[in-house]
Amino acid sequence: MKNRKVKVGIVGLGRLGYRHAENMAFRVPHCELLAVCSVVEEEVKEAQEKWGIPYGYTDYDKMLENRELEAIFIASPSRFHCEQIEKALEAGFHVFSEKPLGLYLEEVEKVEKAVSRHSDKVFMLGFMRRYDPSYAEVKRRIDSGEIGEPVLIRCYGLDPAGKLDSFLRFARDNYSGGLFLDMAIHDLDLARWYLQAEAEEVWAIGGSYAYREFAELGDAETGAAMVRFAGNRIGIFVAGRNCVHGYHIETEIIGTKGTLRIGTVPERNHVMLFNEKGAIKKCFEGFLERFEQAYLKEAEEFITCILENRKPSVSVRDGVESTRLGYACKESFETGRLVRIKS
Repeated sequence: MKNRKVKVGIVGLGRLGYRHAENMAFRVPHCELLAVCSVVEEEVKEAQEKWGIPYGYTDYDKMLENRELEAIFIASPSRFHCEQIEKALEAGFHVFSEKPLGLYLEEVEKVEKAVSRHSDKVFMLGFMRRYDPSYAEVKRRIDSGEIGEPVLIRCYGLDPAGKLDSFLRFARDNYSGGLFLDMAIHDLDLARWYLQAEAEEVWAIGGSYAYREFAELGDAETGAAMVRFAGNRIGIFVAGRNCVHGYHIETEIIGTKGTLRIGTVPERNHVMLFNEKGAIKKCFEGFLERFEQAYLKEAEEFITCILENRKPSVSVRDGVESTRLGYACKESFETGRLVRIKS
């Protein structure tokens, strides 16, 4: 293992895919980024020239024919994940896929079967918050009994208003899956992870307020969901795309003996400006900045699992159940009804 490198090909070179590719090219030990793939030819050429990547593709199937590769890293739009996961597994590769696992229950359950058929391969899903130091520390404290039995989780996930135009272009191409599957999916996964319980009922509401375009797309600019988990545990989730002060992620877990809270103020650093407007702190501008270390750590874990022939803690089942809950939120929002979740 000392000198061995896992040869990886990545599909998707958008904002997040570009960051993953750069990490694997330069920052992830024992990893060699050997191939890049995107339907945008200019993105492929730029990555190859800038980083010296030997293979470039605009056709995903062609990349899968490259037998020098050992693993495929999927950072394409959400609606392509399931098909690309299955193809990569069938072609004999280890697979990492960004969240969500998929946009529909039928397809994620099909992918789960494919992962089971290829149990000799490492499959990992990109719920990167589990690898963020603060979120990982909260998990350790919950498991140690520090707050007793966790009974309620409250999550805010608010994207910066400055990114709205680019997201609307993404949504119009039917790539996102909507507010609950695209954005809130991280919080839904955290709730399952922290509470160690599956969802049973959900009621979701939302609307388009400053940006009516979301209503035209059948989506919400801002939405909220209340979820009853097994054991009568409670989940409260708020997601929005019009946060004027920046990228705001906040999580609180209330237990029978105490409370844990993460990210109450989304401060970029410890610098504070005092002027005629008061005391001012800069906020994070986006998810890539806030979770920079988490994205790196999850990629490192994927490569290490391949080298050590072990499975990551984030499983395909986590993807299936989080999608099941996200889809139930979407259904409740669209119908205005309480949705009971079938196990």
